[in-house]
Amino acid sequence: MASARSSRTRRNRRRLSRRELTALIEEAIVDAYGDAEQRIALLTMLQEHLAVPFATEILDMPVHVIRVDLNDADEIVAICRRGQQRQTLPILDLPLPSPPPAGWKWIEAYRHWARGGR
Repeated sequence: MASARSSRTRRNRRRLSRRELTALIEEAIVDAYGDAEQRIALLTMLQEHLAVPFATEILDMPVHVIRVDLNDADEIVAICRRGQQRQTLPILDLPLPSPPPAGWKWIEAYRHWARGGR
């Protein structure tokens, strides 16, 4: 069950149109062939454009997203820190704060791509 805060966060974030998402994806993967290269191209755009660190909440706990990377399963993940603890979370599941960080559109583009919207 989503908390009231996460529901507000989703409502306050502007949704991108399919056209906007497609344009972002096409910009990222213009020279990439196959899923693996396209994933790396989208990761590169995230690393270049997403403003990190940024604060968000995971399971009602405040964390800082300090970077994005690939895990051993080739998923794009957020590296989150809380105090001395670090945890990875697939970026597909990462709740964004309101307002979202600069570059949040690339997270939405990756989510769209990963769910078959190529």
